[in-house]
Amino acid sequence: MKRLIFGLALGNLLSINYAYTCTRATYVGPDNTVITARSMDWARDVHTNIWLFPRGIKRDGAAGPRSISWTSKYGSVAASFYDVAVADGMNEKGLVANLLYLAESEYPKPVKNDKRLPLGIALWAQYVLDNFASVEEAVKELKKEPFYTVGVMTPDNEAGTVHLAISDPSGDSAILEYLKGKLVIHHGKQYQIMTNSPSYDQQLALDAYWQQIGGATMLPGTARAADRFARASYYIKTAPQTADNQEAIAAVFSVIRNVSAPIGVSTPGKPNIAQTLWRTLSDQKNKRYYFESSRSPNIFWIDLSDLNFAAGQSIKKLDLSNNIYSKNASDKFKNSEPLKFLVSPSA
Repeated sequence: MKRLIFGLALGNLLSINYAYTCTRATYVGPDNTVITARSMDWARDVHTNIWLFPRGIKRDGAAGPRSISWTSKYGSVAASFYDVAVADGMNEKGLVANLLYLAESEYPKPVKNDKRLPLGIALWAQYVLDNFASVEEAVKELKKEPFYTVGVMTPDNEAGTVHLAISDPSGDSAILEYLKGKLVIHHGKQYQIMTNSPSYDQQLALDAYWQQIGGATMLPGTARAADRFARASYYIKTAPQTADNQEAIAAVFSVIRNVSAPIGVSTPGKPNIAQTLWRTLSDQKNKRYYFESSRSPNIFWIDLSDLNFAAGQSIKKLDLSNNIYSKNASDKFKNSEPLKFLVSPSA
């Protein structure tokens, strides 16, 4: 009876028209092998480029005159969204931030005499990459809520409602969501998977249901967020436990490809069914950032050890619009004007 009731609840959840799709999975293997992969699924081209940000960049939260400000402690490489936000990246300490869509996000409202300062959601991931070396450090500081996030409409007129996953070379992970105006943090090595709707606590409940069935018996196969969560959760646990770097990277790429959607996939009235535009994979032990476009025949990577993150260095960009890269593309970055983050309405 309990299984029947849960199955009915599952069906109701899956019938909801959820937002665009992405998936994040973290692999923790022997000999300090930690690899985080994510897919970017969106109905339209988001004109992604890869940016090199050195230390010492002065930033503000792009949310009005009271915006929080900071100077970056750590250099990073980051994949942009329309070149107005950072969706994904890894800093020089191996901390990875992955920003994924979450329709249920409700950002905080400022209160009278609020000591918190506003931060535009376009900079949320970059704030973490700029300021923290580990998940534990990030969670400890973010729990204090030095800022409140402010939403924004994307360039294709979609609500910028997102949640954030972070991981580090120890295998530690955290999932951060704003639900009903409150910051909710799930912190621990067990939080290896994140997709989209519903909220993370409900995703965990759905995943527990599929674990009872057993992935070798049956797994849900659609592109819906809950189905992708179940598949990614099962396959990341069945990936071979190996210190062989090439084998581990191949295994994690195979998992993130399994939860990707083919080019052209879309369903009228259901924007949650969206094609996979690209995938990234962050080798956090070796500080190597891989990028795979669905429209390119090659995977390329960036060795962070080849990059100069010293304060005072120029911001650089790896232009992906008309270029096809292969192997190590660390020397292909070109000096660039700063990324112009999308400005959130003043709070």
